[in-house]
Amino acid sequence: MQKSSLTTGLSCVLRGRGQLGQESAGIVTSNGASPPTYAVHKGMGLVSTAFSPEALLKLRYGNLGICHTRYSTTGISELQNCQPFVVDTLHGKIAVAHNGELVNAHALRKKVMRHGVGLSTSSDSELITQLLAFTPPLEELDAPDWVARIKNLMTETPTSYSLLMMVKDVVYAVRDPYGNRPLCIGRVVPISKLHTPGAGEEDTEGWVVSSESCSFQSIGAKYYREVLPGEIVQISKHGVKSLSVVPRPEGDLPAFCIFEYVYFARPDSIFEGQMVYTVRQRCGRRLAIEAPTDADVVSTVPESATPAALGYAQQSGLPYIEVLCKNRYVGRTFIQPNTRLRQLGVAKKFGALTDNFAGKRVVLIDDSIVRGNTISPIIKLLKEAGATEVHIRVASPPIRFPCYMGINIPTKEELIANRPEFQDIAGYIGAASVKYLTVEGLVSAVQEGIASMQEKDDMISSSNKSSKRVGHCTACLTGKYPVELEW
Repeated sequence: MQKSSLTTGLSCVLRGRGQLGQESAGIVTSNGASPPTYAVHKGMGLVSTAFSPEALLKLRYGNLGICHTRYSTTGISELQNCQPFVVDTLHGKIAVAHNGELVNAHALRKKVMRHGVGLSTSSDSELITQLLAFTPPLEELDAPDWVARIKNLMTETPTSYSLLMMVKDVVYAVRDPYGNRPLCIGRVVPISKLHTPGAGEEDTEGWVVSSESCSFQSIGAKYYREVLPGEIVQISKHGVKSLSVVPRPEGDLPAFCIFEYVYFARPDSIFEGQMVYTVRQRCGRRLAIEAPTDADVVSTVPESATPAALGYAQQSGLPYIEVLCKNRYVGRTFIQPNTRLRQLGVAKKFGALTDNFAGKRVVLIDDSIVRGNTISPIIKLLKEAGATEVHIRVASPPIRFPCYMGINIPTKEELIANRPEFQDIAGYIGAASVKYLTVEGLVSAVQEGIASMQEKDDMISSSNKSSKRVGHCTACLTGKYPVELEW
């Protein structure tokens, strides 16, 4: 990417992913020289707050860079934990940005400290950076083998991480062997080719990598492909090159986080070859089959549940209407760092569109009920505004277990599905009835699209039947974690 547009592009990528990080953001750029000159800027708050035009101006001399927007699952919400991290190694500086949470972080911290390395933050991401700085046993002193170092990291910790490492004039994109966190590659193309199928490799003006493809269009990039589970990809001025795929233990399936489909991802993102919006619609249709109800209208808690609500309406034959007006200037409540902020967010977030539902029975579709802080005041709002009944249908199963791989669900006790009130959750939250999509229904809705694509691939190439193994992490729903957890 040209220097003049690099920092603008990186900041746009961050804004495209801003739904996932509201605490801090950072950008590191490099001029690609030997040795390279790195420019760094980090700030607390939303991307728009952290990056002023003056701050971006300081980063303008780079021709490659990495960036990160933070939603903390480990480490306190302070600037010192803001990514990307930059460290000096025997062979120069490296910069690292990481998404996920290491399941064996405690043991790894002890191991790093035994080597005499001090850690200045409580973040897993600094731990990853220090592990990458270690010299592997067979590496020659004057010839750093960065792929060997990445493989060493992947041997040390099985999951959960997608990460970018910038060294001199190269960016390495890495996904853990279980593929728990998403990572994909995009091609920067001329604007005239952005919305046409005819943009070939020769039209490529640069390469971008992101956790979600939704950020590509804002910088003039097209989705290229996913980074495979366990894959190490090298991105340089020479293009994209797959260097290695580190396998999982024999018999283990991939474990892509199913909660990305349920809530976390933006609906226009693509995972496993299918758009998140389409998967959420399938969840809604499946929910209508599993949990029908007598009602007059279907609506949603905007906005991530909207596709599921449309699917429910299509399957049930009930009309879809809007009952809530969302204040778009309030952040997402689930990813606020503490309960008080989440509760205040609910109070400011919605207004009732009374004329649409007064005197009617409403089926309200939500994507998930995690703690129960959001849904109860919404039901109260709708009933006070004239709804005769409010039935809640949830387009995912009850969340019963904490996530230790990158989603902020730290304790069983704060999950509504584990509290005594869940036995009469309808009465507790003030609904006429509450029903959830089953785990089997969710997995079926997610994997239906993947199976359909594999069948099409097999029809196109009958001599090369698809052998791609499909698996998803449902640990927060079932308690079955893809790897053994270490404490």
